[in-house]
Amino acid sequence: MKNILLVEDDPGITGLLNLHLNGPAFRLNTCERGAEAIERLSKEQYNLVILDIMLPDVNGMEVCRQVRKADSSIPIIMLTSRSDECDKVLALELGADDYITKPFGVLELVARTKAVLRRAESAGTSVLQQESEIRAGDLCMNKEMHQAFFNGERLDLTVKEFDLLFLLASNPGKTFSRRQILELVWGCSFPGYEHTVTSHINRLRIKIEPDITTPKYILTTWGMGYRYKE
Repeated sequence: MKNILLVEDDPGITGLLNLHLNGPAFRLNTCERGAEAIERLSKEQYNLVILDIMLPDVNGMEVCRQVRKADSSIPIIMLTSRSDECDKVLALELGADDYITKPFGVLELVARTKAVLRRAESAGTSVLQQESEIRAGDLCMNKEMHQAFFNGERLDLTVKEFDLLFLLASNPGKTFSRRQILELVWGCSFPGYEHTVTSHINRLRIKIEPDITTPKYILTTWGMGYRYKE
């Protein structure tokens, strides 16, 4: 049984999802406020969070930020009543695994839920999980402990930054397109949001490159994508 936390203050949506996400395969837990969600996530284990952006206290973006700051790899689906591209991009950059815009069909949300859970289960055989520890020159990463060291100093990385760096560094010299990175790190492809990858690359370069204007480690393959130095 998969334990799901729904953070939603609309009783109509909560009641509807209770009908479809409670049963032999799922157990749906609900709360209405962001602060309560943060507290429950710090004390209890869940397989998935379905998180509304518009909450009466702490908004969903901040909840997502705090969950990811704690280095949690729990899958997150964001719900938004706005179709603004900025909201979707920000949700992805904060570490959300998927998003869906209200109003939505309940069957679509259930399908997205199952897809995200499948990706989380299959992560053990993905390219990101082939090795638990890698060393690439000055970089050392341990996936089980979620630790990264560069020149002997601990790197402060978000979950997606860690996974992106792990992907590149475990395949030195191999170029990944932005679309491939979205699929491998975020779990699926979001057409039009490849610039999310670019912003993560830039943040990683700020953290490890001596001079971000002339990168030595995270390199650009012009017209194709990005690679870690051989």
